[in-house]
Amino acid sequence: MKESQPSAIHLKDYTVPAFLIDKTELTFDLDESTTVVTSRLHMRRNPAFGKSTAPLVLDGGEDVKLIGVAMDDYPLPPEEYRVSEDKLIITATADEFVLTCETLIEPQNNTKLEGLYRSSSMFCTQCEAEGFRHITFYLDRPDVMSVFTTTIIADEARYPVMLSNGNQVERGKNDEGKTVVVWHDPFPKPAYLFALVAGDLAVKNDVFTTQSQREITLQIFTESHNIDKVDYAMEALKRSMRWDEEVYGREYDLDIFMIVAVDDFNMGAMENKGLNIFNSSCLLASPETTTDDNYLRVEAIVAHEYFHNWSGNRVTCRDWFQLSLKEGFTVFRDQTFSADMHSATVKRVEDVSFLKTAQFAEDAGPMAHPVRPASFIEISNFYTLTVYEKGSEIVRMIHTLLGEEKFRAGSDLYFERHDGQAVTCDDFVAAMEDASGVDLTQFKRWYSQAGTPIVTATDHFDAETGSYQLTLKQETPATPGQPTKLPLHIPVRVGLLDKEGKALEATVEGVTAQDHVLHLTESEQTVVFSGVTTQPVPSLLRDFSAPVKLRYEYSSEDLLLLMSTDNDGFNRWSAAQQLAVNELNTLIDQAIKGETLAVDSQLVDGFKTLLNDDSLDPAMVALVLALPSQAYLSELANPIYPAAIKQARQYLKQQLATALSAEFERTYQAHSMSSGYQPSAEQIAHRSLKNIALSYWVEAGDEKAQQAVRAQYQSADNMTDQFAALSIAVNGQLDSASELLAAFYEQWQNEPLVVNKWLMLSAAQEQDTALETVKSLMEHPAFDLKNPNKVRSVLGGFGQSVSGFHKADGSGYRFLADQIIVLNKRNPQIASRLCTPLTRWKKLQPELSVQMKAELERILAEDLSKDVYEVITKSLA
Repeated sequence: MKESQPSAIHLKDYTVPAFLIDKTELTFDLDESTTVVTSRLHMRRNPAFGKSTAPLVLDGGEDVKLIGVAMDDYPLPPEEYRVSEDKLIITATADEFVLTCETLIEPQNNTKLEGLYRSSSMFCTQCEAEGFRHITFYLDRPDVMSVFTTTIIADEARYPVMLSNGNQVERGKNDEGKTVVVWHDPFPKPAYLFALVAGDLAVKNDVFTTQSQREITLQIFTESHNIDKVDYAMEALKRSMRWDEEVYGREYDLDIFMIVAVDDFNMGAMENKGLNIFNSSCLLASPETTTDDNYLRVEAIVAHEYFHNWSGNRVTCRDWFQLSLKEGFTVFRDQTFSADMHSATVKRVEDVSFLKTAQFAEDAGPMAHPVRPASFIEISNFYTLTVYEKGSEIVRMIHTLLGEEKFRAGSDLYFERHDGQAVTCDDFVAAMEDASGVDLTQFKRWYSQAGTPIVTATDHFDAETGSYQLTLKQETPATPGQPTKLPLHIPVRVGLLDKEGKALEATVEGVTAQDHVLHLTESEQTVVFSGVTTQPVPSLLRDFSAPVKLRYEYSSEDLLLLMSTDNDGFNRWSAAQQLAVNELNTLIDQAIKGETLAVDSQLVDGFKTLLNDDSLDPAMVALVLALPSQAYLSELANPIYPAAIKQARQYLKQQLATALSAEFERTYQAHSMSSGYQPSAEQIAHRSLKNIALSYWVEAGDEKAQQAVRAQYQSADNMTDQFAALSIAVNGQLDSASELLAAFYEQWQNEPLVVNKWLMLSAAQEQDTALETVKSLMEHPAFDLKNPNKVRSVLGGFGQSVSGFHKADGSGYRFLADQIIVLNKRNPQIASRLCTPLTRWKKLQPELSVQMKAELERILAEDLSKDVYEVITKSLA
């Protein structure tokens, strides 16, 4: 552990920048060994700062070597500036001046993948959040917005493609015979949105005509062997552009929009103005190599990054505490886009399932923080599910409270009022208030309070008066640094059903409807529904109207009714999940006590009804059939007994499979398709139901089912069906699993993204030898510690293996800690993300908890990056 540890940065300490940069002129002379960067910054003192004698302090990185600095073309002698750690400090400046810096960097040695680095044979950048300071000295903060002109000088034979933000304005040769390309972006932007790519790349060209009849050139660049996998991304881009015009009135502003696929990338993708850079796993797609889930992911991420052009680029965040201003809003936008393109209910279920499994766990852990954090040590640690997914839920609640029309008016006002500005979450909410007339003062607590609220519901029906009383209570558990919570404004959507599942009309505060949005603003409130003729079953929190944990004493009969008849698709799924959780909790308790597992499953009849109702959406049926995951059950448990949870899930699935074997076989056969593959909503629905039916059918121990797995694997004409068959064989520990795994690698060893699937599935196996397997995978020729996707595949997969990760002797924890220590020096961002499974130590069963804690303490004893130090210290606090 370092003697001097990094300190936290606090939102309350925010001050405006002392200087502004009106124009940024960058020149990159790219070379194989070193790259020389020359910056000319047209600067002036910020009149809003108030101190006319403040020194100029520029951000830099330890990997940036200063060659020289000049002010208004006057070379500054060493005594007039100093480089202190990661800062360039110039004491004496004029009110307006041009600062020229020449720096030297070595992109080929940049393993952190921040700033300018090499991926394969190309140069590329990643500057969010603070990567630009690893390129040159700059005011690297989002509230300093500048107009960029970028000149790239390189050997055209090696780098025929040279890209940066904006529009290309010049291309030629210099006296040395190198190619010179100049790009100009007319829209002011902060440095985190800067991008540069140079390489020998293939391109897919297309054109999009905007609603005002402007023609936009669209280009997607990849290495030549991948260019046949970008057609779907191009079509997704055009769908996104059209949708943003129709739903938000936002038209694209430059003459060209470019996307580049990069193999080595810490994140999923980056919205750099006019030049999006994508992790290749989030862009490339073909039926042979891409599953349905990945097709949907490509479409969603393409949309997300494009939508950032307005919600993030034209209007950006003032400081990194406001990160959800752009990310939460844009996630909401991409979620609603995907819902419009496919099934809205299925999309909502998928999003909420992820939120309840992963973000709720984050809220309950040591890294819990508000959507707008109060402090951080390393901003990279706050690209979290709370900022993104919970931030999206906050925007969704505003949409619910305002309604579609007023929400659109609010977004229009927000974009018009703040175009070209760096603003705050409060500015976003103010635009919504001003456009709608709705007071959101109390609602804003969602941005500043951490934790997942718990809403407890109780009720009373009075048959004589025809009134139904629903009492709602809210509480938010204490989180690190926030022991006391204030009541939130929680929209609770409610419907009432009779005992046959028919929707009931009821009157609340003079409004008669089958569906009501209740405004829970106090610690406890009672709402009266009048005109209710029979004892109702409440359908609570419809469409998951708020990111809360709901507590209501549903009977098994009530849950079966909701699961079978509720006209709110989300709550049908939710009822099935709760029914399964109830049964699994019984089984988990039995497993912990060492008892024989036994449960009288109510799910059998419910599943049978769903499987025999051909009128239902197959995608929705598939979602209902999926049992709560190991991760979700772990989030609900305290303490967590991983082996008991695994045993309970396996038992219940086998019970359901045995009882409904004939139904699963019929469903599998009925939804098998012979038509050519299309990533359409209809085909995806049929494949999802077919493959989950096969996974159950196999669990019944039917030899015919095992033959069907092998047949599907061998005959599949698409990756969805082939990989589903492989996963069923591996997860079901069929005799054919090892053979099929070997065959799969042999077939796809030259397709890195497919190999990553193989690595993750291999690492996640539930076997006594799981730890030895993952160690061997890290020695495999397909693995590369420098590639984040491969690290996530192997170590992320290993974290899902109860047999491997949660070994009784703690060796699984020790192995992961070893990898974190190694990666801490190579790539701190990836290292800090790998810490997440170890942060759950306080919730683990005692004998595992003490061993996991010991590994955290061992990591802390190392010389740690800010990224890893913050996660480890908060976990041990």
